Order: sequence, then structure tokens, then C-alpha cells
Amino acid sequence: MDPETVCQHLFISGHVQGVYFRASLESTARTLQLAGWVRNRRDGRVEAMVQGPAAAVESLVQWCHQGPPAARVDAVQATAQPVDPTLVALHCVATA
Repeated sequence: MDPETVCQHLFISGHVQGVYFRASLESTARTLQLAGWVRNRRDGRVEAMVQGPAAAVESLVQWCHQGPPAARVDAVQATAQPVDPTLVALHCVATA
């Protein structure tokens, strides 16, 4: 992995389900060429693991503070994680 590659574990809270947040995050992450996954949580949050160049990951984290037009984001919690070479193009996974 490139030394500039970073991985962030995200929890996004607010009105973020039923507003195409996951699909919009997936599309934005693919545009930024990020790897990882995104899913809804039963507690109403959206959770994601995103990995790629530091600047692209930071761009996605900033995007998460607003999300798609119908979303209302209350908080974004981002925690650095070790780089995971098994992560591939970002995709949606099952609710947890």
C-alpha cells in the first residue's frame, strides 16, 4: 500500500436512512476511487469503512457531514483504522 493510503471507520447519525445516503456515499466513494463498504445500522445510523488516498478519504468524510439532499446529518464519527489490503471498490453490505 502507498504510504499516503489511510483507512477510516465512519458512523453517520441523524436522518440518514431512507434518503439514499448509502447509495450516494457509494457513488461518491467510487468517484473518488475509494475502497471499503457502507451499511445501515439497526440503530438508525449509517456505518462505513473507507480506504484510499488521504485527500480522497478526507473529501468523503467532509461529504458525509452533508450527505445527499434529503439527509439531515447530526454527527459524523471518524476513527482511523489500520490499512486493510483486502478492501476493494466500495460497495453496500447487509444491515448490522
